[in-house]
Amino acid sequence: VLRRALEALDVEGLPIQVLDAPDVVEMAEKVSRTTLKKRSSIQVALERLRDGEADAFFSAGNTAACWAIARMVLGTLEEVDRPALAAVLPSRSGKTVFLDVGANAQCKARHLEEFAVMGSAYSSGVFHTSSPRVGLLSLGEEATKGSELTRDVHEVLKQSSLNFVGNVEGHDLFTGRVDVVVTDGFTGNVVLKSGETLAEFMIDLIREELMGSFRTRIGAWLSKPAFRKVRRRSDPASIGGAPLLGMKGCCVIGHGKSSARAVMHGIRTAAEFFASGVNDSIETELRSLGARKEAASA
Repeated sequence: VLRRALEALDVEGLPIQVLDAPDVVEMAEKVSRTTLKKRSSIQVALERLRDGEADAFFSAGNTAACWAIARMVLGTLEEVDRPALAAVLPSRSGKTVFLDVGANAQCKARHLEEFAVMGSAYSSGVFHTSSPRVGLLSLGEEATKGSELTRDVHEVLKQSSLNFVGNVEGHDLFTGRVDVVVTDGFTGNVVLKSGETLAEFMIDLIREELMGSFRTRIGAWLSKPAFRKVRRRSDPASIGGAPLLGMKGCCVIGHGKSSARAVMHGIRTAAEFFASGVNDSIETELRSLGARKEAASA
């Protein structure tokens, strides 16, 4: 199938290899041991990454399968217990790294501590943010608010070397107040999907109203350049995918409905992830965090 598609394109001279991946993990397929044994493109590509024949991995396939197969094939970085999916959201002052957004529905305090370190390292390494400001998603800004989990994590992050600014609320995802927002995968996935749907709804609503009369259509035509810029700034396709942080390798997972443009940017994001040295920073900071906790306990 791929070779026939490539024959219709001008790819002469490009370093493209077509590898046999006879099995398929369907988008709605439940991940199981049977899934993990399939010779799918996910499995084949991750094995190339493990063996040093590739520098980074991108897939717009089954997210759960990507996460599970990556853990089996690559393994996690030293000191990392739970890898996390990080979404990159637009904000008033740049970009906000938001994690976890679906890899870990149930978390312990230790996992959110890891997410904070990984998100900070990614913001610093890929977006060159100086001393990223890290916030913990909660019900309110006060340290006493939130669940037992968030209160425990708050105390640990306060003692860490991260630039921890304390608890943040949902609206801080887009204000630019912080560069990294940390939460559990269940909450993160709900917030992310709600935000994406709200953005699409508002764009459709504005388009509908602008087409309502001759006068508003003229206004829409005059405002076209501004709307294009807004779309570019808020379009998830400009990022292309969510980095899977904490793996022994650079992995980026795109949306199952990714357009060609989104896939292009997903590959670019994977390349930037590889060039950033983020994984080395994660291991160094997690070792340091562990040493400080041990010293505090002693």
